[in-house]
Amino acid sequence: MNMNAIAKQSTVLDIIDEYDRKAANVEAAIKAYEDACTAVEMAGTIMGTYVGPVLRGRAYVHASDMLKNLRASGWKALYNRCQIDRIASAKDKKLFERTVADPPELTFENAKATFGPYLENPRSHILRGLAETFADLDPAYKSHSKVKIGVKGLPKRVILSSWGSYSGTYGKDKFRDIVNALAAYRGQPLMEHDEFNALSVAHRAGEDGVLDGRSYTETDRYGRASEWSTIDRGMTVRVFGNGNAHVFFAPDTLKDINRALAEFYGEVLPDAEEEGAKPRVGTAVSKDLQFYWSPQEVIDRALEFAGVYDLREWRHNPPEPSRILEPSCGDGRIMDAIRARGHRVFGIEYHAGRAAEARGKGHNVLTANFLECPAKPEYDMVVMNPPFYGRHYVKHVRHALEFLKPGGQLVSILPATAHYDHGELKGEWRDLPVGSFAEAGTNVPTGLLKIRKEAA
Repeated sequence: MNMNAIAKQSTVLDIIDEYDRKAANVEAAIKAYEDACTAVEMAGTIMGTYVGPVLRGRAYVHASDMLKNLRASGWKALYNRCQIDRIASAKDKKLFERTVADPPELTFENAKATFGPYLENPRSHILRGLAETFADLDPAYKSHSKVKIGVKGLPKRVILSSWGSYSGTYGKDKFRDIVNALAAYRGQPLMEHDEFNALSVAHRAGEDGVLDGRSYTETDRYGRASEWSTIDRGMTVRVFGNGNAHVFFAPDTLKDINRALAEFYGEVLPDAEEEGAKPRVGTAVSKDLQFYWSPQEVIDRALEFAGVYDLREWRHNPPEPSRILEPSCGDGRIMDAIRARGHRVFGIEYHAGRAAEARGKGHNVLTANFLECPAKPEYDMVVMNPPFYGRHYVKHVRHALEFLKPGGQLVSILPATAHYDHGELKGEWRDLPVGSFAEAGTNVPTGLLKIRKEAA
């Protein structure tokens, strides 16, 4: 069609009329555009829960992008509705943030699996969050013997690095975790930005920042005053020129930390010998046989630490299977994982019922007290989860070392007191995550010890 013909059909009055109409409609057109953009944004969120802009400055929106944002918004809305931030540990919160970046489908089953445990037993998650936070602060918090109720060995202060504005936010993030872990335990509000502002005012004045309910006031160069309030947290923060901050705990705060950790770890656990306890015979089996089966994640970490590689992953020239011993093998869970990786494993177990269970799964198991078994140095590796009671694990580990060939290595799951308090066994230590044995019925803090036997 000839465009000139169309132009010729319009008169000057037509053009002016169209201009007048559209000029009068500019505000309405912009409003319609803004309403459309808002509708698109709301179509990509649940209950107005913001995650990120759907349009992102673009005129075209991909359906896949909107659906991803919608899923993330839905998960975040559920998170807020269930008040998970009051329950979840700092580590779980960070994990949730990473999950929302690429969220799974939002279904009732997925939501129940994700948030159900928090709602069914919120206190256990609050206590675990507190234990996780404090375990990263000082070795004393990794030892059950130091956090039992009535023990006065907890540190009255902790040191946080990188507090200053030029050294990153690590220290302040860590401090927020400390405050929020205790706030959840005490039923206090979580830390807001106002309290950080209050601390900053104190530090700029060259004073300690005290969170005890007081308010801090600062006047800017125009004479305008700003006031920042705190909640009584029972904490004092002193900042040093090297960028470190020392956090001091008031007596009542220290008591709350003590009670919370004692409640989480359990006041009576098999990793703490009673004061003045009479030494027991080395091969005693009465209390020396406390059994906590090994959760799968602990087994995987132990085998990775030991170098028990999965031979099925070798396409060409796989190494020879290792010969591995598991003393006190229980019902054979560790042996299952070793065999699945293609290695040969032999177990020893005192408890006849558990030994029978392991044999029922096809394992070669001797029913005997391991400490009474004559040592034969014929194994490439030992992987073990010995009884934790008192310090009996020392006898088990030392006896197990006698079963290794020269150059062989042992990895043992042990209570954290073995490393942080007793120190009788020397080797490479690796902490296990807080609550690693929770599904087995105990929150005893644990770790892995690797010892290599000298080559001949």
